Formats: sequence, structure tokens, C-alpha cells
Amino acid sequence: MKNFLKTFSFFFFLTISVFSQTDSVKTILNEIVITATKSETPYYQIGSSMSIINSDLIQQKQLKTIVDVLKEIPGLSVTQLGGPGKQTSVFMRGTNSNHVLVILDGVELNDPSSPSNAFDFSSLNVFDISRIEVVRGSQSTLYGSDAIGGVINIITKKGNDKPQYYFEGEAGSNNYYRSSLSALGSYDKLNYSVFASRAESKGISAANSIYGNNEKDGFANTNFSANLEYNFIKNWKANFTYRFLKSNADLDQNNKFGDDPNYTFKQEEHIMKINLSSLLFDGLWKQDFSVSQIRRFSNAVDLPDAVHKKTSSDSYANGSRFKVDWQNNLYIVPQNILTFGFDNETEKANSSYNSNSDWGPFNSVFPNQSTNTLGIYLQDQFEYDKSFFLTAGLRYDSHKKFGSVTTFRIAPVYFVKETNTKIRSSYGTGFKAPSLYYLFDPAFGNPELKPEKSKSFDIGIDQFFNNGNNSLSITYFINNIQDMFGFDKNFKTVNIAKAKTSGVEFIASAKINEITLTGNYTYTNAIDDYELSPEYKQELLRRPKNQFYFYANYNLNQNFDVNLSIKYVGKRIDKDFSSFPAKRITLPDYTLINLATSYKVNNLITIYGRIENLFDKKYEDVLYYGTLGRSFYLGVDFSL
Repeated sequence: MKNFLKTFSFFFFLTISVFSQTDSVKTILNEIVITATKSETPYYQIGSSMSIINSDLIQQKQLKTIVDVLKEIPGLSVTQLGGPGKQTSVFMRGTNSNHVLVILDGVELNDPSSPSNAFDFSSLNVFDISRIEVVRGSQSTLYGSDAIGGVINIITKKGNDKPQYYFEGEAGSNNYYRSSLSALGSYDKLNYSVFASRAESKGISAANSIYGNNEKDGFANTNFSANLEYNFIKNWKANFTYRFLKSNADLDQNNKFGDDPNYTFKQEEHIMKINLSSLLFDGLWKQDFSVSQIRRFSNAVDLPDAVHKKTSSDSYANGSRFKVDWQNNLYIVPQNILTFGFDNETEKANSSYNSNSDWGPFNSVFPNQSTNTLGIYLQDQFEYDKSFFLTAGLRYDSHKKFGSVTTFRIAPVYFVKETNTKIRSSYGTGFKAPSLYYLFDPAFGNPELKPEKSKSFDIGIDQFFNNGNNSLSITYFINNIQDMFGFDKNFKTVNIAKAKTSGVEFIASAKINEITLTGNYTYTNAIDDYELSPEYKQELLRRPKNQFYFYANYNLNQNFDVNLSIKYVGKRIDKDFSSFPAKRITLPDYTLINLATSYKVNNLITIYGRIENLFDKKYEDVLYYGTLGRSFYLGVDFSL
């Protein structure tokens, strides 16, 4: 495998060098991005390391879920507990999965009812996605808690101009099917977009079949979203967003022989947001005022069965977040954008867990609890001679329980116009507030907890060639996290742990006539840095040191597409939690190869097909959990 990577990398980057020519960049560098600064900013002015993937590329690659998209992005590692539709976690630059803030159209999705306030990506598909922006490194200055590792910002499609209607349907292995309907357009001063989708599969065994588990664990999810934008006065507009998600999944136990035919999980989610924006004084003052709420309900039930006659459980969780945000951008001084604002959020949650086993009954009730955080932020974007750019920000957060915390960030950029070279860096501090569970759980909670704190630094260079069609990028990063949540000898949550992550991200792309090539490689070293830990200086779980991704697309006359993708994931450390004490296990590396093709029949109809895991590789992302083997899919897009 090492020889393959060396040979392939040499050939790939030699190809880029041969076909690269210096020219004026008009495409990638001028692309407008939002997440890194909370304002519309050209990419060449951004000091943060970030990735952008839009709907055209998502469609070209035939990616159907957010999970599929994130697996291809450098700096991210993704784990699923039993294949599609099952609990999915994302680690960014080796930080914990709950150190990644997930935003959809300005609404924070992290789950207040989760013990760690992490987000489960398992049910998000891409049917209404316009673009996804991933910003790596601490982003607490603008976004507050949960952004120690970075931010994943999901932006949905908005209607405008003439009405458009779309239908998509596909079917495939494991009795999988998916269908979606959408309508976008405008009427007078109203812009609208409405989407609905349904996906279902009989699935694979969540407990890995290589150990003899053969009971199928399916999933189903239903999504509906609507976005209405009304331009009622010149330079004033109101926006209303609503999203509904309902999902069901069959689960298995977390052990080698984990088949469980009566273990199910159900979840329902409602997301709402109202936004009022204005542009005043001839565009010198832009302001956005928004109110949002997310509510999430989940229920996991494990009934007795022939194998687990005395084992059953029933858990329920109810969480919500209500947030008010007022942001202002001032364009008074030329070549300068001043951003300031405040946000106030209230999190609420309650849960219960009841079980029976050979050791008798167990009951745990987490009563309804809430907490509030007020944040005030200030940021300045400075430009000199269209070559030097500096973004600097400061934030103050006041939390109802632990008090206050101050974070800052600075991100300089130097752009060499003559060579289209971008030299960038960023340094920032971040924090993660303790979850409601960690603060208030009757058995494990600790109201005296302080927030986790981080310091992150990265430096990189981006080189663009041939009108932006070819590019090379390399970034070095380091994160130090302190006061991490752990447990004392009585299993009470305390600020005790430390972690350190560092690594390198390498990205390259080239366009040669009708062929497009992209690739990225990430090296991540994530270690336990707490001196008294029994695993001091050992690797953190489920973070591969080496990851490599390659993608090739051949497009003929805009009608016929052929795609090849290769994903390599290196060895990872996991634990066998079915034993006590839990034993550290090294999971083998693996390589997955996917093929896809599409044909545009006419302006209305496109048919497509793909093969995932072409060589039927057997592997595990998480110890004892199953993954998809070779899978076939066929679908059709219809647009009007």
C-alpha cells in the first residue's frame, strides 16, 4: 500500500506540473465564502484553512448524503456505527467529534440532549444543499462554544427567477431506494424553495457480519424543508426557514456477537428560523437579526428476544435550543469591514433510561434542565494594496453556570498577484461549554465544571496555475486542548484531561482538457497529553494518522460523465468495550474504490449509476461494527 501511494502521488503531481501554466486566476480565488468571517469575502482574502464543495460537484460525484461529502474533505475523519443510517461522528484535525460545530442555514445543529453536545450526521442528505463550507481550526471568536476543531456550515438552495421543478429517484443494493421532489422559484417579491425526500433500506447487519452476525438492520428517513424570502421594502428582506426530519434505524449491541433483532432507534427533529436583514446608508451598514429554534426527540428501545431474554432497555431524550442573533457589518472605511454583534442562546434537555439485565433493573432520570449563554463579538477585516489582508476578532461569552470566557483569533494573508500565490496563517483560542448532562446529571454531573479550552495554529500556502484550474496547497496545524471533560474515581465529571493534535494537509487539483483530477492527503497525530492518564502520549481513538483521497472525472460534451474515486484510511486505534478493562485494538488500514457514470439524455432527463466499494473490501471503521460491501445503484434525475 505504501508503494502504491508513493507511485500514485508521484505520477499525480508530475501530471499537474506538466500541464500547469501561470495565468490570471478568475475562478477559485474570487469565489465568495461566508463561514470564516460571517461576511461575503473572496477566498483569496481568507486566512483560515477551508474547503468548499458546491451542488454541481456533489451531483457530479453522485454523493447522496452529507456523510459521503465529508468523507472526501481533508482534515476530517468519519465513523459510522454500522453503515448508512446509523450514528455518525466526524473528527476534525484529530479533535473530538463534539468539538465540531455544525450549522445549517445559520442554525446550530449540535444536540443539547446529547451527553457531549455532539451532532449525529446519519440522517442528513444533500437533496437541498447549495454548498458546504468547512473551516478548520478554532472558530470560537465568531461562533462561541463547540467550534474548537472547526465549523461545518451547510447552506441550502434558495429560489429565484423562473420556477424550477426537480424529481430524483434511485434504487440499489440492500433494497435501498431514495426519492426527492423540489420546487424553486419566485413570485413577485417572494422567493421560495420547497424540498421533500424519502430514503429507506433493509440495510446490513450493524454488528459486523464477519463474526457471524447476519440479521439485517435497516433504516428510513424522511426530510422536508421550506425556505421563503420576501423583499418587502427596498434593501429590507425577511426570510423564514423550516426543516423537518424523521428517522428510524435498527441497531445492534456493541460487541463481537452483537446481533439484536429488537433494538430500534427513532428520532424527530424540527428546525425553524426567522431572519430580518437590511442594507442601510447606501450599503454602508448591513445588519441581520435572527431568531431560531431547534427541537429534537429521540427514543431507543431494546425489547427482549430469544438470545437476550433478560435484557431490555428504553431510553428517551428531548432537547432544544433557542437562539437570538444580531449581526452588523460596517463598510464605512474603505478596504475595511467591521463586524460586531451579540447572540443569546438557551439550551434545554431532559432524558430517561430504564433497563433490565442479569444484574437487575437500572433506572436513571435526567430532569428538565436549562442553561443560558450570552456572547458579544467584534471582528475587523483589513486590506492593504489588494495583497495583504488581516482578520482579527475578539469575543466575550457569559455562561449561566461557569461564568465568563474570552476568546480571540487573528488570520493574516499575503497574496502575490504576479504568481497567484497565497500565504496564509491563523491563530485562535476556543472553548467548549459543558453540556447539560455533564453539568446536571444526578449521578455523573458536576455544576462546578469549567469549559474546555483550546489554542490552535496553522500556516499554509496555496499556489494557483492555469486560470485557477490547477492548484497546490499545503497546511501545517497544531491544536492544544486543556481542561477536557473526564471522570474521577467516583465517575463524576471533572476538568482533568488534555490532548494535543498536529499534522499536515496536502491538497492538489488539475484540469486537463475534459479530465479533472483532485487529491488530498492528511497526516494527523492526535495524542492523550494528560500526564496522569494511563494512556499518556498514546493515540486518541478512531483518528487515523494517514488518509488519502483521489478523484478523477472525465466529461465528454457536457453529456457523459465517468468518475473514479479512491479513498485510503490508515490504521486506527479503537477499544474493545465489551471487556473490562477495555482493551486497545489496532484496526487495519483499507482502500475503497468507487466508480460512477451519468448520461444526460436531454435537457430534462439524466440517468446515472455507480458502484461503491468496487472490490468488496472487508473493513471496520469502528470495532465490531459492519460496513457496506460492494454496492450497486441506478437512478434518474428529471428537471423541468
